[in-house]
Amino acid sequence: MAQSITREAALRVALAARELGILSARELVSALVERLELPLTEAKLATVTVADLQLMLQGDEVIETDVPREQLKQAVRLLWGEGIVNSDLPPVASYAAGDMPGSIRVACASNREQLLDGHYGSCERFLVYQVSPDEVRLIAVRPTLAADHAEDRNVARAALINDCQIVYVQSIGGPATAKVVRAGVHPVKVASRENAGGDALQALAQLQRALRHPPPWLARIMGVEAGSLARFAADLVAEDA
Repeated sequence: MAQSITREAALRVALAARELGILSARELVSALVERLELPLTEAKLATVTVADLQLMLQGDEVIETDVPREQLKQAVRLLWGEGIVNSDLPPVASYAAGDMPGSIRVACASNREQLLDGHYGSCERFLVYQVSPDEVRLIAVRPTLAADHAEDRNVARAALINDCQIVYVQSIGGPATAKVVRAGVHPVKVASRENAGGDALQALAQLQRALRHPPPWLARIMGVEAGSLARFAADLVAEDA
């Protein structure tokens, strides 16, 4: 999909798909694109009717099923943007370069609220945080719907977060890992048993502590010398003296 889908439009489609419960957001956006053409905008979504949605669900490319009319109506309302004032997207804070000295940028694979509950290849969005030892700031929410219609989904997803140094995920496959690393991003898997659906801020709090005394892998990402390596280097100097 050459054109991007706005954050608001992506949210509407994801919530409508969740309301229908019979197809993924990716399948719904494919049906919408076939009917409305690119780019998908809030204005186009606002033209969708219950009859339109019924036809989409009965098409050859989507699941053929009978959905209760009230459920269809609610899905259409969500596509229109009704009732999304209190959406599950967390508020984003402003950020300018230099605001947080010594910080790094971290993406979290997420499906709901401010949760780290997503797999790299299927999460609905990436939450992007600027993280320093003293502050964690959510600076962007990036839906993945448009990336999922690219020729190479893994490359397109990596491009969404290529300004980040780290991406936290529940899981990630080997080929996807290679493409993420090639984009300059370090993937970190958070084991499901430890943080299944956990708050992203919990994982980032651990990262904050590590930033104060970074291990070698994190020091490389930060572009500084790890404390342990610095002590080792100092010992070598002392021995030479």
